Amino acid sequence: MDHASRRLRAADMSRYAAAFASRATARSRLPLDFSAASLRIVDRVVDGLRSGAGDPDAAAPVLHELGAYVGEVIVRRTRARWEDFDDMTSELFRQPVGVRTPDGRAWNPLGKVVNRFEAGRGESAYEFYLLIPRRAQVPPGSRRTTGGRGSAAA
Repeated sequence: MDHASRRLRAADMSRYAAAFASRATARSRLPLDFSAASLRIVDRVVDGLRSGAGDPDAAAPVLHELGAYVGEVIVRRTRARWEDFDDMTSELFRQPVGVRTPDGRAWNPLGKVVNRFEAGRGESAYEFYLLIPRRAQVPPGSRRTTGGRGSAAA
């Protein structure tokens, strides 16, 4: 885990992801609208970074932003919430934050984006989203709800 990812905090992730989506949409006209379909765009952007990046460390800031966006899609479309991981979960996922669904499962959207960058098409933010249990899905346009703190175990 690098220094930048250690500074990421659950309380800041929604704002961080929204700021990134706003900048990316204005600058590149990417339709990052927090829909499940927009995660396919994330996969393509990561593929582009992967093919053009000589230094993985140089791509790390953008990968963090893309991972935050993926997590925020999950939060907005399900009853998940951002969570600061405890030391054990953080070590397991190699990330300080992630999302937790109401069934208690911890999800690692930042790590999923890094995996796509490192491993390629076998990893997908869109397919990752599809793994979220359907009982946790919130219909588009509904208000999102967040539950209590929950356990920190993965």
